[in-house]
Amino acid sequence: MLIDTEDESEYVPLRHIAPDQARCDIYNSTLSEAGVMGFEYGYSRDYPEALVLWEAQFGDFANVAQAVIDQFVCAGKTSGACCQASRYSFRMVMKDRGRNIRARASSAFCNWRHGTTFRSANPQNAGQYFHLLRRQGLRKWRKPLVVFTPKSMLRHPDALSSLEDLTHQKFLSVFPDNEAQNTKRILISTGKIGHELRVERKKRNDFDTAIIFLEQMYPFPEAELAAELDRHGSARDIVWVQEEPANMGALFYMLPRLRRIANDRPVLSVKRSASPSPATGSAKAHEVEQKTLLTLAFTTQG
Repeated sequence: MLIDTEDESEYVPLRHIAPDQARCDIYNSTLSEAGVMGFEYGYSRDYPEALVLWEAQFGDFANVAQAVIDQFVCAGKTSGACCQASRYSFRMVMKDRGRNIRARASSAFCNWRHGTTFRSANPQNAGQYFHLLRRQGLRKWRKPLVVFTPKSMLRHPDALSSLEDLTHQKFLSVFPDNEAQNTKRILISTGKIGHELRVERKKRNDFDTAIIFLEQMYPFPEAELAAELDRHGSARDIVWVQEEPANMGALFYMLPRLRRIANDRPVLSVKRSASPSPATGSAKAHEVEQKTLLTLAFTTQG
């Protein structure tokens, strides 16, 4: 929204994209996450034709709203709230290490499954995010969508997309690696850490290591990921890489699924040590940890 400071008139660019377009309203709410989350959930139920988005800029926003998420959004189908009647999409833009493990722990039964239901995703660029939201808005089977991504991705140079990516592509649950040759190692990650792995690979001139982005966490795109692993059949090791501590992130969710499709190849993991906090409070400590994590991703042996 743009506001003229002289006459205080308002202009919303999203209302002027095309003639006869849908209405776009943007409101700031009070800082009461549970109340806002409940309102947005109820609004999506009353107006199923609307695509409702809720942005939590930091992990603690979602934490404070967790009771509403657990008791209504997650449990709507099983508790009789008939969540299937609403196209409820809420976007969580989390702190770098938000507790995304909570979403996957709640991913079960009819709220989340059947391939057209609840989505837990972490798109790596603007094009992927656009197609993810577009798919959510067009689906007839209306289920929640959670997007976990750090705010740094808003300005990350590798998150840019071309106009062609927005108009001629579609959302890819698994983003392939077409640069690796004679692959010896496969790194699987999601979101920002994947971009950092690409930078590290370039520094090392290590193009026999493939880096695969898992863009959709749930429902797990088993067939797509298995096909990508088979395409790099010469790889000896498969490594799941996450920034979060061992007791957070997608580690426990991913390892059994990767081992199921690895065809007897060893599946390893690189992550931070278990911690009660998703991140250290020291920028210097974080930098040391991150360098160690990237090094281990390329050197850990099965």
